[in-house]
Amino acid sequence: QVQLVESGGGLVQAGDSQRLSCAASVRSFSSYGMGWFRQTPGNEREFVAAIDWTGRITYYSDSVKGRFTISRDNAKNTVYLQMNSLKPEDTAVYFCAVGPRLGASVAARTYADWGQGTQVTVSS
Repeated sequence: QVQLVESGGGLVQAGDSQRLSCAASVRSFSSYGMGWFRQTPGNEREFVAAIDWTGRITYYSDSVKGRFTISRDNAKNTVYLQMNSLKPEDTAVYFCAVGPRLGASVAARTYADWGQGTQVTVSS
């Protein structure tokens, strides 16, 4: 059974940094791409960042490119999202998810398993 637990969310001020972690109990974690998505009330889940199974290839949405960094530690079965220069519009519930095997994807429909999410609130 796959379990994903996000942590690191909370209330910060605009311009601050925050790091999210996602601990994954996934068999052969190092074989799967991972991703971060976010969602605000009344809106669909939005792609934020993705990383391939090696950690060498990453993708970002235009809205976070240059400010956020996704990384992974396969020895710890953990994926991270370092968020810098946070803006009020980054406020959302952030979810990590297990992506395609031996690949990476920006499409939510290609992600099979999701965490419960962690709230990030950026005050102006």
